[in-house]
Amino acid sequence: MRQTSGAMICPSCGKLISVSEERCPFCGAWRPGMFGYAPAMRRLFGTFDFPHLIVVACVALYVIALLLDPAALLHPRDLFSILSPSNLALYETGMTGGPAWSNGWWWTVFTAIFLHGGLLHIFFNMMWVRDLGPAVMRLFGSARGFVIFMVAGALGFVVSNVVTGHPSVGASGSIFGLLAALIVYGRRGGGGVMMTQQLWQWAIILFVMGFFLPGVNNWAHAGGFAGGWLTAQVMPAHHERRESLGVQLLALAFVAVTLVGFVLSFINVRAELGKG
Repeated sequence: MRQTSGAMICPSCGKLISVSEERCPFCGAWRPGMFGYAPAMRRLFGTFDFPHLIVVACVALYVIALLLDPAALLHPRDLFSILSPSNLALYETGMTGGPAWSNGWWWTVFTAIFLHGGLLHIFFNMMWVRDLGPAVMRLFGSARGFVIFMVAGALGFVVSNVVTGHPSVGASGSIFGLLAALIVYGRRGGGGVMMTQQLWQWAIILFVMGFFLPGVNNWAHAGGFAGGWLTAQVMPAHHERRESLGVQLLALAFVAVTLVGFVLSFINVRAELGKG
């Protein structure tokens, strides 16, 4: 995995340099080779299809939540609760808000992004991830796209938890963040006026629909849109600058925090149940 000799592309300026350079001779970036790990990182994110990863993770966690409490499948309340995991199963896998937020389980703002409350919920969210994710990945890069997705979803849940405190799950806040990122790119002149107008129409329609559908968290949608907008503002487009090692490490950090968060949620919920 580690490369201690040979050449690489500087992640800051795009010039060919030695992997062992202490500073890039062209732009002055410190340790551009990251002690030999930079080439491996670049290969990893060169094949990192973050929309596919998100879909696989969401489907896997949805199935796990169903298996944790299969009895809940026998009592659907309405069309939108068909094949819905129980609240207990969702808390065990990382639902945010409610007791999780009041207990200080901050990591649930990340884990809840990958959880869903029913078959229709996950179907429509994954459809939007598959539609918007590849475009964001192509325009901003895979690591930047994943960071936008995670920041948007987490900020959406923070807003929701502070304003309402209601239990919540779902990737829709992150999806609004992807929409916002594409709008930011279009406003820079990269996508054209028609594309930007179409994206605004989608965002407005989806937000308004949230007032007419049961169980929709519009605060998370608004916070997610703001998070995606702000993050995309500071992210250069892929054609403007190659992804830095810093943003790649940040993307890996989000993955690590989320994985640890799933474990912590399960352990803490089981511990609370044991007290009862």
